[in-house]
Amino acid sequence: MPKAAIVYFSGQGHTHLMADALADGFGKAGVDVFRHRVDGADIKEGRWSDPGGVVDGIKSADAVIFGTPTYMGGVAAQLKAVIDAMGGLWFEQALAGKLAGGFTHSSSPCGEKTATMQYLMVHAAQHGMLWVSNNFLSDRYTGQSNDINHWGSFVGVFGQADIDMSENPTIELHSHEVNNLHAYAKRFAEQLGA
Repeated sequence: MPKAAIVYFSGQGHTHLMADALADGFGKAGVDVFRHRVDGADIKEGRWSDPGGVVDGIKSADAVIFGTPTYMGGVAAQLKAVIDAMGGLWFEQALAGKLAGGFTHSSSPCGEKTATMQYLMVHAAQHGMLWVSNNFLSDRYTGQSNDINHWGSFVGVFGQADIDMSENPTIELHSHEVNNLHAYAKRFAEQLGA
């Protein structure tokens, strides 16, 4: 059975829900999932400590999907610490030929999420990985009610939620984001021969 690694950081919980939906989609498509939510406590003096053998989980996967909120037009520092710690894998080219992808979330409809995805794509390219696009046409273009790729992102899956400054903010995904993550997982599964 093919295996996908989902490695992500989530600040308020939206990106965590995206990882849940992606993992659910992989399960439905017959792909085993290794997932790791990056915790800021695992970063000491700017260095990530690889709790629980995450690097080994990444190495054993056939596909690696990174998830992060978009903060100030880029990846969260917590995920960046993990990526920096993967330098040894780059030197060995241990991930060459594996599939790669990404997802991101922000409170803004744009928020420069594309810059976040470009960073993840460059990271994957440096490892010799093969990026999987989000190749689904939005119902805005097809006239069909497929409820997929609402935000029109082809480099990965985007999510967006309005800012909720209340004491107990509501953390949820739009149905089209869940559907898009399921479809993205299915696309990976097809590429992996699942």
